[in-house]
Amino acid sequence: MSDFIFTSESVTEGHPDKICDQISDAVLDALLTEDPESRVACETVVNTGLCLLTGEITSKAKVDYIKLVRNVIKDIGYESYKAGGFDSNSCAVLVALDEQSPDISQGVNDADDVNDDLEDNTGAGDQGIMFGYACDETPELMPLPISLAHRLAIQLAKVRHEKVLNYLLPDGKTQVSIDYKNGVPVSINTILISTQHKSEIDGIINEEEIRQRIKEDLWKNVVIPATEDLEIKPNINQTRFLVNPTGKFVVGGPQGDAGLTGRKIIVDTYGGYARHGGGAFSGKDPTKVDRSAAYAARYVAKSIVKAKLAKKAEVQLSYAIGVAKPISILVETFDTSIISQANLTKLIKEHFDLRPAAIIKEFNLRNLPRKMGGKFFRKTASYGHFGRRDLDLPWENVEEKATQLAESSKVFL
Repeated sequence: MSDFIFTSESVTEGHPDKICDQISDAVLDALLTEDPESRVACETVVNTGLCLLTGEITSKAKVDYIKLVRNVIKDIGYESYKAGGFDSNSCAVLVALDEQSPDISQGVNDADDVNDDLEDNTGAGDQGIMFGYACDETPELMPLPISLAHRLAIQLAKVRHEKVLNYLLPDGKTQVSIDYKNGVPVSINTILISTQHKSEIDGIINEEEIRQRIKEDLWKNVVIPATEDLEIKPNINQTRFLVNPTGKFVVGGPQGDAGLTGRKIIVDTYGGYARHGGGAFSGKDPTKVDRSAAYAARYVAKSIVKAKLAKKAEVQLSYAIGVAKPISILVETFDTSIISQANLTKLIKEHFDLRPAAIIKEFNLRNLPRKMGGKFFRKTASYGHFGRRDLDLPWENVEEKATQLAESSKVFL
């Protein structure tokens, strides 16, 4: 398939599922800041007037969960009656947290494949498969559809927070369809933005007039600024531009839909452009390979593409609970590699230590929340965990590894 249209979506931090991701990661940040050895698996649920924290936590840290939850909701923009039916000051906050299972803890603390040559043996916190992906479609080595969808969602939130468009409310979604020719992106086919808004805008109450006003404002203040530095830009006369297709979007957030941690895993990763192992990220401490190994897989894939060993790279890792070393490593380059798959795999094994303890150490995952003032993982919980231009994420810093791979690959050329 060489000519096609591919579509990816993103959501704003006010989307019900993303509220939950941010709360779960705010809990993780708070616990790791006080106790870097905390074991955390925190799930959040929101609905009209309700936020529930549940899951398993083992930590020496003391956290005021109710205050933390209210602050996250407030920061997102759900405060007072004007915020769209969900209020940080009045919503009920329920806390139902247990300790981590001792069976899981035992496997994490002492890996099954321990030996005297390994400095730190931490078994994987669960079984599972993780995928990492990179391609040369954008400077951040991400697929263009998800990259552009995130750009639009970030800009949509920015003009709301800065009150450039003071009628916007926190909930919102973006979607971008890209035209590909011979497997290369050539134009933006369609942009869709659905954004929550007040029922009246500058005295306008007619539904169609409101929608047209929002459409004009979003093109000027969201679409153009978000895409001005791209080679492929939207064209008002050619790009299909849809805004709030149902007509209006007044009831949103947790009042409109219940939210749950881990329900936006495709938004968090590659927008469906690459495969996904099924595990969510938010609310999980670094011993959970759903999170840490997915970061490592992206690190490997991006290093391969940055080293120009392939134009596209997808890396699969698999783990067994309580076992340190990956069960399997697979790399797929979709016929774009300059060396064989077998030799790429050799390079990966030579240059990357993919045991959980090594990943945690490489990226400093336990200590980053404290280093970043108590807010690190929460920042990844909206607008994607990969290709972020606004965050300094250690798994995105591949210059050194790419140089090593490029040098080592010369023996295969």
